[in-house]
This record gives sequence, C-alpha cells and structure tokens, in this order.
Amino acid sequence: MSGSPLAGRRVALLHPAWHSCGTYRVVLGQIAAYRALGAEASPIAISTDPGFLPQRRWLWRSFLTATPELDGSPRHLGGAPLHVLFEPGFFGGVVWPYLHGDQAAIRLGLVSRARFSPGVEEAEYDLVHCNHFFLMPAARRLARGRAPILLDTHDLQARQFALINERMPWLRPRVTYEEMLAQELAAMRGADLLLHLNAREAEEFRGLLPKKRHALLYPPTPPAPTGPGGPDIVIVSSDNTANVESLIWFLREVAPRAPGVEVKIAGSVADGVRARAGELYAAYKNWFLGRVAEPGAVYAGARLVLLPTIGGTGLSIKTVEAMSSGLPLIATPQALRGMDDAALALPGVTIVETAEAFAAALRAAAVAPPPSDSQRASSAARAYYERRFSLAAYRAGLQALAAPLMAAVS
Repeated sequence: MSGSPLAGRRVALLHPAWHSCGTYRVVLGQIAAYRALGAEASPIAISTDPGFLPQRRWLWRSFLTATPELDGSPRHLGGAPLHVLFEPGFFGGVVWPYLHGDQAAIRLGLVSRARFSPGVEEAEYDLVHCNHFFLMPAARRLARGRAPILLDTHDLQARQFALINERMPWLRPRVTYEEMLAQELAAMRGADLLLHLNAREAEEFRGLLPKKRHALLYPPTPPAPTGPGGPDIVIVSSDNTANVESLIWFLREVAPRAPGVEVKIAGSVADGVRARAGELYAAYKNWFLGRVAEPGAVYAGARLVLLPTIGGTGLSIKTVEAMSSGLPLIATPQALRGMDDAALALPGVTIVETAEAFAAALRAAAVAPPPSDSQRASSAARAYYERRFSLAAYRAGLQALAAPLMAAVS
C-alpha cells in the first residue's frame, strides 16, 4: 500500500503448524493484512511435535497439503529434532513434567530447540509477529533483541491446557493450572506488545500482566460467500474438545426435538464425535461431511447456520465466519463469547439458552423462506462482521499498532 509505514518492511510471522482450525484462519488474515500494507510478510510454520525438521518434508505432507493458501510464497518451516527428547537435561526439565501433564513445558521446550528452513534465522526482520505464547522462544531468536515482538495471545492457553488434561491419564502429581499459567505469563513478558482477540481475553491479561502494553484487535477472518444459497442447514466445526462436546449435546438434546430436520455437519469435528460417541456418530452418519477443502463453499450453499456451542473460551472464529455469510443464525450465548453486547441484539441472530428453545427455533427456521443473496449481503450480521472482523478493519488497526513499535527501534 503506497504511503504505508509498513511498506517494504520485513515481518516474520510465526504460527503453529496447524490447519483446519480458527488459528489458521486468523493467520491467513494476518498475512493478507501485512501484504496489503506493503510489508514483506514471511509466514513461518512451527511444529510442536518432535522430529518435524524442515528438511523432512514427508512428515509435513499433511500440513502442506491442507494449506494450499500458503503456496504462493516460499514455505518456511521449523521443528525440533527427535533426539532432544532423550537428552538428560531436556528429559528431566521438559519431558518428565509433560508426563505429568505440563502442556506448557513441552511446547516451550520443543520450540526453543526448533531448527528452521534455510535463511530464516539469518534474515533481518523489522517486526516479529508471534501467534501463541509457546512460540515466543523462536520469536526471540529471530528478533535478536533488535526487532520488536508483537504477540497474538489467542486466548488464555493454560485454561485450554487444563481442559485437555481432564481426559488424559497423566502421572501424578498432575501439573496444576497455576503452574502452566506461570510459564505462559513468563513467556509473554518477552513481547513488546500483547495483542488480544476478544474483550474478555484483553481484560484478563491486563489484570495478569499490568506492566505490559496491551491492545484489543479483533482478528481478521476471511469472509464467507453471501450466495448463491441453497437448501442446507449447516454446522461448521473443527475437532477440539469444546466443539466435540457441543456437537454431542446438539445431537443428543436438540436434534431429537426437531424430527424431520436434516443438518449437514462439515469439518474435522466428525473425527472427535466418532471417537467420543460412536453410537451417536453412527446414528447421524449421513449428516457428517467430514473435512472440507473450503468452508466458504458450505456457507455458499446454505440457508441457515447453527452454532450449538456449550463450551470453549476465547473468540469463536466459526461464529465470525458464519456472521460474514449473512445467513440467519441460531446460536447459544456461548457462541458469541468475546464479542460486545451489540452482537447479542443483531436481527437475524436467534439466541437460545436451552435445548428445547434451540429445537423450537430450528423447527421454525427450517420452514421459513431462505434469504436472497441481496438480503445476505446487507444483513445486520454481515455489517457487524465488516465493522469488526473484516480485513479492512484489521488492516487499519494493525497499522496503527505496528508502526509505532517499529518506529521506536528505528
């Protein structure tokens, strides 16, 4: 972008080597924003699994295949060699705590020993944009004490780790939430600016780290198509604990109360439901589409989106994507967590708190006329998305925050 203070600046954009999830959608928006501002954004995917050295491309095949959006520029990768697990100091300080459930220690430990694609570590960067606290060891290496570090926190991760650990057979004594939180906060102190994706997260971290600089910037989320429409009632969801529990609740408590209504369920959440509730998956097998290459196509051919969210923390990216489609939504209050009060009063967004109310709203919406393309494009939910979550809104906010950081060290 001509005249942008980021024009020609080199940005290392670190992100976990994940795909088919909210974080990946956010990262795509970050890359697009930096490049629209004229910056040379270099995405660097870092694995938190041992053995994923950059040169072992066969190990990365699943990630590379599932992320074709990153093929337009050189692929930069990072990962730790397998042998570090057996080094005495690493085993005692990282692996042993992990066997007791320390999700923070294992991620920080592996990332601190990551090796990068050729040229990554030798390059000079004007800004390092880091996603998730556990990539901070890599961010600090690439910043070399010269480039400022902007850290996107992506929710309070110790809380997510504690949820994961509830169902894991770790050795005792189990690591505590407080122990993992202490590591998270220690890593975050190395950043120059903490960027938060939702209002609740920003408030919590301001209280936990009052001496750090904080900013609230809703994430950029690529818009879903607002047409051409179709007959489908859809749920789009990935495979994580909260999403799986939410979908199981919907299939057990809501779907039987709306007989004759069929729903298409897109995304990797199918894997989690199959593993956690095999009989329920079998009963609704025809509803599951599995992983889809482009979620936007699901919204394009839909008439209604369901957001039966009963768990999870942080901003729900799938809710933002659903809003951008302009489709009518039926959602629980939890689906709109992290948004302001205006989201709870949007026309076309039906908020329900019980299974009975969800089913009643679903039965009514299933026989209502589907919205036209023009109605979707001009819907209140689409307008809300444009003001808060569009690439244009994010680009303006990012420039306002990043430019002073770089100017301070120039």
